[in-house]
Amino acid sequence: MVSLLSRFVFPGFNSGKGFMTDEKRLVKISKFLSKYLRHEPEALELELAAGGWVEVGQLLAACAARKFPITLVELQEVVATNNKKRFSFDDAGTRIRANQGHSVEVDLQLEPVQPLDCLYHGTGHNSVEKILQQGIFKMSRHHVHLSATVETARAVGARHGKPVVLVVDAVAMQRDGFTFYCSANGVWLVDEVPPVYLKRLSE
Repeated sequence: MVSLLSRFVFPGFNSGKGFMTDEKRLVKISKFLSKYLRHEPEALELELAAGGWVEVGQLLAACAARKFPITLVELQEVVATNNKKRFSFDDAGTRIRANQGHSVEVDLQLEPVQPLDCLYHGTGHNSVEKILQQGIFKMSRHHVHLSATVETARAVGARHGKPVVLVVDAVAMQRDGFTFYCSANGVWLVDEVPPVYLKRLSE
């Protein structure tokens, strides 16, 4: 991959010390990639292939044309260090995708899997009563996103105010015919969560 995309590699990587990109720059790149790999690929004149994949060289060229140049080293660092593992390369390292969270039509090629007995959903305290009455819907995304741990769900909920964690009875949902998937970065996905399968975590 490096030889094919060498024109996108700039100083900033030290083979002895690893990546050295500024954290604020990485956050900015991550947000940029999330927008265009999940929601608006057409704005960069990109077309997501099955699985959500885009050729790395094509993506970097499109970013440069958009006046937001990203180096290959920076792209590699965002994939390697993002704490939510939002992005991944294919086995050859020549394609990249957002692991989940898309609002555009794309076949993510996910396979149904057996869920954990309980999964978790983090939200802000202002939304709890409504969710417990109506359930959780995917809205503009392909799926509802659930967490495998209370800690992760609480961190998600904290983005929306005082966090509250809801417990999802995943084993009962699967028994009743709901299909679960798990993305490459460990996010659990399902079409919806009706209120009968939800309860507030006792803390």
